[in-house]
Amino acid sequence: MSSDGCDRSPRRPRRRALPRVLTAGLVLASASGCTYSWEDFPRLGMPTPVTEEAPRILSLWQGSWTAALAVGALVWGLILWAVIFHRRTRTKVEVPPQTRYNMPIEALYTVVPLLIVSVLFYFTARDEAKLLDLSERPAHTIGVVGFQWSWGFNYVENVDGRTATGDAKADPDLGIVPDRYSRAFPAGAEGVYDVGTPATRNPQNGKPGPTLWLPKGEKVRFILSSRDVIHSFWVLPFLMKQDVFPGHNVNAFEVTPSREGTFRGKCAELCGVDHSRMLFNVKVVSPDRYQQHLEELATKGQTGFIPAGIEITDPARNAEPRKL
Repeated sequence: MSSDGCDRSPRRPRRRALPRVLTAGLVLASASGCTYSWEDFPRLGMPTPVTEEAPRILSLWQGSWTAALAVGALVWGLILWAVIFHRRTRTKVEVPPQTRYNMPIEALYTVVPLLIVSVLFYFTARDEAKLLDLSERPAHTIGVVGFQWSWGFNYVENVDGRTATGDAKADPDLGIVPDRYSRAFPAGAEGVYDVGTPATRNPQNGKPGPTLWLPKGEKVRFILSSRDVIHSFWVLPFLMKQDVFPGHNVNAFEVTPSREGTFRGKCAELCGVDHSRMLFNVKVVSPDRYQQHLEELATKGQTGFIPAGIEITDPARNAEPRKL
């Protein structure tokens, strides 16, 4: 019982419990934000995924937003709680009791950020390792060559179906490709290529840049190389991009297209004066139409491969990428 005749004892435990409840909700939200399907939440500015791997990235994006919103709710909740329950007009006290330190609160704002960062790190590391994991033998291999100011595409395929008409592993234009990737080249791959300029247009929609064709439902490995400076290969609805380095560190990743259509791609690394013109298109079609396109390139005389990039030493070429 207080001096003014009012019993405030039940209210204090509730006020003390409020930070605990908010903290528990924050940790729960950050720990479970990546466990739901990406379709259960708004995409928050991300394009609709068009590969089997992209939903994993979108789920990570949505989970990070969930954790960020939970942190915001906690901060604003504590601010409003302090404004309402510690206002001067409520206590009629000129100078409230001064507290030098509060161990529970100090432990709270030390432990909770560590928990949030640890949870985000776990999901990021887990998803990155999964996205960069490569299969033993993908259905298709495409060498993506970046150069100022466009793109070239080497389709490492046995287009004519004969094993005696080509050997991509021995082709000098693919000499910078590491052995761990060239081992997956199909036998007899004479290959075909397509190469663009900033003035190239997609004949169907008029969009600028060359067009990279992909088969729906079949795993494709991209091997990324550059002829001059660092570029970055980014297909927007793939929801991921990877740097294209000259002279070393030949990057690779795999996707399985899940939706037919024509999509936008661009260079995501500032690479010089015409960086904004390094655009391309990605056309996902049926496997039969994809094979037909390869035969069309061969009919045009675009057989073999364009040079993949700057020559590098064998130790650098076959250096194993670092693992997480």
